[in-house]
Amino acid sequence: MKISGGVEENGVVVGNSYDKYGSKNPIVKKMMKGFKSALSDLVLEASPLSIHEVGCGEGYWVLQWNKLGFNARGCDFSSHCIDIAKENAIACEVSPEKFNVCSIYELDQARDKADLIVCCEVLEHLEYPEAALAALQRVVGKSLIISVPREPIWCGLNLARGKYLSQWGNTPGHLQHWSKSSFIHLVYKYFDVVKVRSPLPWTMLLCRPSAR
Repeated sequence: MKISGGVEENGVVVGNSYDKYGSKNPIVKKMMKGFKSALSDLVLEASPLSIHEVGCGEGYWVLQWNKLGFNARGCDFSSHCIDIAKENAIACEVSPEKFNVCSIYELDQARDKADLIVCCEVLEHLEYPEAALAALQRVVGKSLIISVPREPIWCGLNLARGKYLSQWGNTPGHLQHWSKSSFIHLVYKYFDVVKVRSPLPWTMLLCRPSAR
C-alpha cells in the first residue's frame, strides 16, 4: 500500500510517515496488532450499515472495511493523501469515488452523515479539537469511534527509542496531548462514551450521540 511518507501540506504533516501497518519491527507489529484488534472489535459492536472515516489518510481502513463487505468511505483535508487513497483504491479494485477531500471542520450532514463515523489519530493534530468534535456531532448517525495517542506514554515511548529528543518525545505535528481521563472528559462534553479501549499507546472510545 502506498503512503505519503510524512510530507507537509499547508504546513501540516499529512498521512503516515512510514508504513506502520506493514512494519517488520516486532514492537511496532505488536502495537499495531493491539490497535487493529481494538478498532475491529468496536466496529463489529457498532454493527454499522455505513462507515465514514474522517481523516482517512491514504485509505488503509476504508479499503479494509470494503473488503469485509462494509459500505465504507473516507475523507481527509489533504488532497495529497486523497490522491494516494484513490490510487490505493484502484489497486484494490475499489471505487476511487469512495474518497474525497474535506476538512473535519467542514463536515456536512447531508453529504457526510453515516451510521458509524471513525476518527482515529486526527484530533491531536488539530488547533481546534472542540470545534472538530462539534463538527462530528453533525454527521454521526448511531456511533462514533475516536482515538488519540495516550500521553505521557506516547512521548515516553518515543524518548525510549531515541526519537524526537529535542521535542521531549513529541511527534512532529502533534499539537494536543491527552491522558486517558482527560480525553474521555473532553469527548463526554459532546458524546456519550459507552466503551473505552486502551491499546498501548492509544485511547480509543466508542461513543453514541449524547442523550443529555
